Amino acid sequence: MIATPIGNLEDMTLRGLRLLREVDVIACEDTRHTQRLLDHFAIATPCLSYHEHNEAARAGQLVERIESGQSVAVVSDAGTPLISDPGYRVVQAALERGITVIPVPGASAVLAALAGSGLPTDAFCFGGFLPPKQGQRRKALAAWGEVEATLIFYEAPHRILETLADVAAVLGERRIVLARELTKLHEEFLRGRVSEVVTALSQRATQKGEMTLLISREKAVAVVQAPVAEAVRELVAGGMERMEAIKKVARDRGLAKREVYAALER
Repeated sequence: MIATPIGNLEDMTLRGLRLLREVDVIACEDTRHTQRLLDHFAIATPCLSYHEHNEAARAGQLVERIESGQSVAVVSDAGTPLISDPGYRVVQAALERGITVIPVPGASAVLAALAGSGLPTDAFCFGGFLPPKQGQRRKALAAWGEVEATLIFYEAPHRILETLADVAAVLGERRIVLARELTKLHEEFLRGRVSEVVTALSQRATQKGEMTLLISREKAVAVVQAPVAEAVRELVAGGMERMEAIKKVARDRGLAKREVYAALER
């Protein structure tokens, strides 16, 4: 399992380069993407596609190659394999057959972002990508918010402002760091309270680049929310239809509608 650069090609390790030359085949997410890396370092090892859509079938094929005497390297498009990328199934299949799995460390957006963030590093948790839907995302943030550690997530640029709004609503005005385009030409760290980072991003025409979000474990003063039943009654008093009010409270708080109904019946 060989880590590859997340942007700057100089981050490719000497050990990783040697092994990519020595193995019989390289399993990779996108053969075109990996081929550019191999061409840069004049590596002629053949590639085989291994991605989320063919992972189940390809894992068995890779294990068969290894058992026939071949050596296989697994890489992702960028960074360390298996970290929010394919690879888990082939590792499991190999271990089940008694095959040795060797990690070859290197670039990782998680660790690079943490190292440059300025947030506590003695305890941290990586949560991958947050759910794309608001309700599920808020539930996830509420659960992660109980963890006494710096929280780290990946996020897509087109969702970052919505996600930060949910962070503020669920976790309050915590200190956060948004690491963007790590190791690349336009690498950037935005640091501050949630609202400060949102203000900085909102001044830009568009949001671009690979983003890693870090959230401090501090217990910031959270946004005070009225009880669920009271929130529904306030919306209805303001002229909203009862059903719409129930839907809105459920959506805003990451609850199922039945949970809001239960609160109204108490």
